[in-house]
Amino acid sequence: MTSRARLRLLHPSLLLSLLSAASAAAEAPHRFFSDDSFWNQPIPASAEVDPRSGRWTRLLETEPSKQAWLINCEDWTIPVYEVDGTTPLIKVGLHSLNADEKRTWHTSRDHFGHGPGFDLVPIPAEAHPDPQGDAHLAAVDWKRNLVWDMWSLAKGTDGRWTSATGMVYAADGPGVFRTQDLGVVDGESVHFHGPSRAAGVPAVAGLILYDEVAAGEIRHKIAAASRFCAYREFVFPAAWTDGFVEGGIPEGTVIQLDPALDLSKFPLTPEERVVCVALQRYGMVLVDIAQGQPIYAEGLWGHPGKSWKGKLRKTGGLSTIPYSDYRILRSGPVVHQGDGRSKFAPVW
Repeated sequence: MTSRARLRLLHPSLLLSLLSAASAAAEAPHRFFSDDSFWNQPIPASAEVDPRSGRWTRLLETEPSKQAWLINCEDWTIPVYEVDGTTPLIKVGLHSLNADEKRTWHTSRDHFGHGPGFDLVPIPAEAHPDPQGDAHLAAVDWKRNLVWDMWSLAKGTDGRWTSATGMVYAADGPGVFRTQDLGVVDGESVHFHGPSRAAGVPAVAGLILYDEVAAGEIRHKIAAASRFCAYREFVFPAAWTDGFVEGGIPEGTVIQLDPALDLSKFPLTPEERVVCVALQRYGMVLVDIAQGQPIYAEGLWGHPGKSWKGKLRKTGGLSTIPYSDYRILRSGPVVHQGDGRSKFAPVW
């Protein structure tokens, strides 16, 4: 019997349900990386809490701003632009380091670095990097399953584009870079080898996307940063670290919002509740250092039809949930390497 014939034998209400489910699946927003990627795995009920979770939580509670977890959605985050075969290809050159930058980064190198295969980049005319100092930007071609991401992207007065870093990788791949493939040398920044995130992970990994929040479900782990990342300690999926706190939390660590927490106790918008449910089911992953503890939502510069206004807030929603309602999960093994300059000069 054919599939079509079998469908005709189903009760009409069941048939309608199946068709609705199929339609919903077909219309589900894109998510980065393969279904079996680390980033897309829910936290199992059997996940172990790290024995240092309590100590690390007390460390987070020393945050000078007195704020809990924030949402970077209007600045200091990453805009994503969808591109295709008609998008102009731009030659993106390397940002050259001046004398002050060389001193800051403890290097004699003349520039940061682009990863393997990074050359011509599709950049739409309406594209705007993050206007803050990091100037991140990512582009994705869903048909070709390719992502480009950059840090410190800028267009000069001569019309030429440069970026400090640049990577190109599969949108349906694992979403993980391997330390040994990057060629990074212990003591230096991973930025000299292509990755835009200091943990050596794709810049779009864990990014909260507008369309998935609007659809009501985030189906992946969420990227986060902290002031308290560990010095020269990282765990998978991180491939490096720029942390500077001895005894801090290793980059790559997963932090989970208590799955039993009653979210109705907090002043959350419907969209913020979507984020919190994802933090309960998938957790957040430390991918960078920051002034404070932010998670990252897609920057909407260059997308005039989209806005986080009234949906996600930097503070006032997620930030009302105390650090004590989170638990830090056991990871490992710990790799004792990383960017050594931060020991001497934290970025702030």
